[in-house]
Amino acid sequence: MAKKSRKQQQQSGSTPATVALSAAGTAFTVHSYDHDPASPSYGEEAAEALGVPADRVFKTLVADVDGELVVAVVPVAGSLDLKALASAVGGKRAAMADPSAAERTTGYVRGGISPLGQRKRLRTVLDASADTHPTICVSAGRRGLEVELTPRDLTTLTQATVSTIARP
Repeated sequence: MAKKSRKQQQQSGSTPATVALSAAGTAFTVHSYDHDPASPSYGEEAAEALGVPADRVFKTLVADVDGELVVAVVPVAGSLDLKALASAVGGKRAAMADPSAAERTTGYVRGGISPLGQRKRLRTVLDASADTHPTICVSAGRRGLEVELTPRDLTTLTQATVSTIARP
């Protein structure tokens, strides 16, 4: 079977993230909602639209740690502690990555960056609070589309480090 292009995947309802989950044989649930472009927070919009507590919906952020792009997955109810992220990957300084560099490297648009199925696999750190939930939701690779899976499966598939990197 021929591999679908990103455009074909989006038209068929799949994304590189859902393709990666399916290929790995991982159990997951896709949740979709109508994205409002005027929403000030993609993550909070997802939590509200899905009726899921904001501490169970995780946002995917891309940071620059000592010149290396790193993915941070933190609850939408909190914010990323850049110093803790740098420490978690053995770095000294972290700053949010340039949005265009994050999009170009991951293959996703801002607000739809998934920790799964990225164009170039980046080192990933998942906030330790994920382990307090049986399942969490992360972007499925498109605004208005989330996947629900176990924190363990997300950690395994992304080869993530688990560390406390979020602030309330």
